[in-house]
Amino acid sequence: MWVVHGHCINLFYCVKMTFLESWEDFEQAAERLYLQDPMKCRFTQKYNHSAGGLEMKMTDNTVCLQFKTDAAQDMKKMEKFVNNLMRHMASKETH
Repeated sequence: MWVVHGHCINLFYCVKMTFLESWEDFEQAAERLYLQDPMKCRFTQKYNHSAGGLEMKMTDNTVCLQFKTDAAQDMKKMEKFVNNLMRHMASKETH
């Protein structure tokens, strides 16, 4: 992938990566992205012990939403979000 004047050029796809500043924005956007097409979405989280921070990422290979924090209250919110995401995944309803 090449970046030319702020635009990425790839023969197959181009991923728009976005770091969201607030937890609420990330939570809403990530849930909306998942509900659009659950089979295409991937969710990852990474904890950096030395920095004491947690990073979350939700992508569908077109959009990549990211959020990073070291605040304890955000980490509790993240745990609730993951539980909600798991409920969506285990649900038999089509979204």
